[in-house]
Amino acid sequence: MKAIAVALALAASFSAAAEAATCTLSASGGDDGPALASALKGCATVTVPSGVTLAVNTALNTTGLANVHLSLQGTIRFSSDYTYWQKNAFPQTYQDTTTMWLLGGKSVTVDGGGTIDGQAQAWYDAGVSSGKPILLTVTQSNGVTIKNIKQVGSPFWNNFVRDSTNVIYDGISITSTRADGKQAQNTDGWDTYRSTFVTIQNSKIVNGDDCVSFKPNSSYITVYNLDCTGSHGISVGSLGQYPGVQDIITNIWAEKINMTTCSNGARIKAWAGKVGYGKVDNVTFTGFTETNVDHPMIIDQCYSTSAADCKANPSKVTISNVNFNGISGTGTKQEVASLVCSPGPSTCTKIQVNKIQLKTTKKGAATYTCTNLSLTGSSANLFTCTSS
Repeated sequence: MKAIAVALALAASFSAAAEAATCTLSASGGDDGPALASALKGCATVTVPSGVTLAVNTALNTTGLANVHLSLQGTIRFSSDYTYWQKNAFPQTYQDTTTMWLLGGKSVTVDGGGTIDGQAQAWYDAGVSSGKPILLTVTQSNGVTIKNIKQVGSPFWNNFVRDSTNVIYDGISITSTRADGKQAQNTDGWDTYRSTFVTIQNSKIVNGDDCVSFKPNSSYITVYNLDCTGSHGISVGSLGQYPGVQDIITNIWAEKINMTTCSNGARIKAWAGKVGYGKVDNVTFTGFTETNVDHPMIIDQCYSTSAADCKANPSKVTISNVNFNGISGTGTKQEVASLVCSPGPSTCTKIQVNKIQLKTTKKGAATYTCTNLSLTGSSANLFTCTSS
């Protein structure tokens, strides 16, 4: 294949003959985003060499791709101009989020060992907390693989997968921290939404929010061999937040997860009250090793709802066929497992607990509690269950 060197000072255009070409990119000293987008739409393989940093100063739209390979060996660095991003990042329809980079298409691969940098420290230094964009959103895609990539400094969620299928993340390193040591809030590693057959594996995450969160209408999601530090857990939900809206999560498998100094471990959260409806079905958390985690095992079917309101208006998001298997390690509180369901028939059914070995760092024995459900499994005898 004929190699084409692209000077990113130009908004290069490529003919049909160039679709089989390899484009090697270099920095221009200005905004490299438009030419990067052009290269991805015009070449089969786009290479950002090691040592090259592309400055992306404007929102990056690389959707509608087909059979494209981005070999990111260097760095894609988004501008730290937070006032620009507050006005110009691409709006998403879920929870008023926005994103710096839209990536989409069929048979798209991003790999190479390079870095995507959102420069979030500028936001923290300025004390700006609103209008923060997601670093990378995969949208309307079938067959996207992102492998061996480092993500640093995302102002908001690191990865959002929406309206997509057959998406793989493998060997991703995520670092979302603040220079002052405070928690980098809302820096989820991954959020899936209206997507199926997503795999997230062999990755390391240091952040200040969910390691992985399965948002509404996610199904057939596999999470395997993750190392999560400082996170809010592997979280199903929250679900049922919006009145009249149906949220469904099915067929989730999370296995071989290492969690250190996290606020939560394996978690399901659904709203009660006069809100939405839906279901959680067929979820497995297995092989979790947790160290100094505040709440290692959680079902909260009264999420962000008062006890009185939850009793008067139980959750309309049913939870069934959930398996907590092989959860071990230490919790920082006396209570190491809290499985709380809304009152009422069939709100929570077929919940299994097996091979649970959790200890507390506090003096005395660890406690396990459950409310409004009947547990089965080899570890059901650990739990003290009540009704409300």
